[in-house]
Amino acid sequence: MKESSSSLIIMIQAVALMIMVVVPAAVLGQTPSECNDEKNKLENGCRAVIFGRDPTAACCQQVRAAHFSCVCPLVTPALVAAIGGAQRAIRLVRGCGRTVPRNFKCGSLTTPA
Repeated sequence: MKESSSSLIIMIQAVALMIMVVVPAAVLGQTPSECNDEKNKLENGCRAVIFGRDPTAACCQQVRAAHFSCVCPLVTPALVAAIGGAQRAIRLVRGCGRTVPRNFKCGSLTTPA
């Protein structure tokens, strides 16, 4: 159970890193409940990403709908290292059809210039 919980936390953080490099159109107005729902949908839709797989269509749909204000607080140096670094996250987000802005700060990470 402890290993399962640990994997789940890492997965949520990995998905958060994937999306944090994207500035969605609607930044304001997310309630804590909406952010929690968003994180849960990402967790369910993007489970395979934590195991090194590319995102599924369902995962990409959640990535495109995500708000950085909900996920940026989860981004830590340990998270960046756990999923293989910022470049992998950027590649995955781009693969989902999202633009990755340069010099964007989210949590402890700033995207490359």
